[in-house]
Amino acid sequence: MNFTARLAAMTLLLAGAIAAPVMAQTAPPAYYPPSGSAPPPSGYAPPPAPGYQPPPSGPYASPPPSSYQPPAAEPYRPPPTASVPQPVPPRDDQFSADELIDAGHRFFGGLSRGLALIVQKAGSQWGQPNGYILGEEAGGAFVGGLRYGDGTLYTKNAGDRRVFWQGPTIGFDAGADGARTMMLVYNLPSTEAVFDRFGGIDGSAYFVGGLGMTALTANDIVIVPIRTGVGLRLGANLGYLKFTSRPTWNPF
Repeated sequence: MNFTARLAAMTLLLAGAIAAPVMAQTAPPAYYPPSGSAPPPSGYAPPPAPGYQPPPSGPYASPPPSSYQPPAAEPYRPPPTASVPQPVPPRDDQFSADELIDAGHRFFGGLSRGLALIVQKAGSQWGQPNGYILGEEAGGAFVGGLRYGDGTLYTKNAGDRRVFWQGPTIGFDAGADGARTMMLVYNLPSTEAVFDRFGGIDGSAYFVGGLGMTALTANDIVIVPIRTGVGLRLGANLGYLKFTSRPTWNPF
C-alpha cells in the first residue's frame, strides 16, 4: 500500500470517529418498558390533571321556576276632560240669578237682556245676594247734587221692609236723573243692618243695554244699584247713600 492509499484510509477513520458522538446526541433514546409490567390496554386515556372536576354527565336540567310575577295591567282610563265651572247654587236665604232676572224683567220691562248681563257680572264678583230693593229715585247735578229714593227691600227669610235713601253726589253728571232702581244686597245679616251709610263709586261703572251698575259698601255689606231712567249719567259720581226707615230731606 502506497502512501496515498494509507492517507485516504486514515481520513475515513477520522471522519467516522467525529460523526459517531453527534449522532448519539441527536437520536432519541429508545423506550424500554419496565420489566414485568403489562402493556397498556387499547383505548387507554391518561388520568385527568389533579384538581380538575369534569361536569356531571346526564340530561340537561331546567332552572327552577322564578317567583317573579309581572304586575297586572291596569284598565285604561281616559284623561279627564276640562269641565265648565258651574255656578254655585244659592243658599236657602239667597236669590238665584233666574229669580233676580225674573223680578227685574217685571220691574224694568223690556230691558231684561241687559239686566241678565249685569246680574251675571255682579254675581261673578260678589256671589248670590240675600236681598234686593226695587224702587225709584230722583236727582240731578252738574257739579254737585242730591239723590233721593224709596223702595222695598225683599228677603227670603226676614220679610220685606220699606226703605228710603238719600245722599250727595260729587262728579260730572249730564241731565236730570229719574230712574227706576234695582239694588242687589249682599251679606246682609238682618234687615236693620241696611240702615247705614254706604260709600263707594256711585256712577256709571258698567253700562249695558240701557242699564248702569255701580257698587257701594259698608260693614262687609255690598249694595249694587242697577239704574235706568231719563238722564244718561256720565263719569264717576263719588259719594254715598244713606238708608233710613223714614223719608228725610237731610242727606247727611
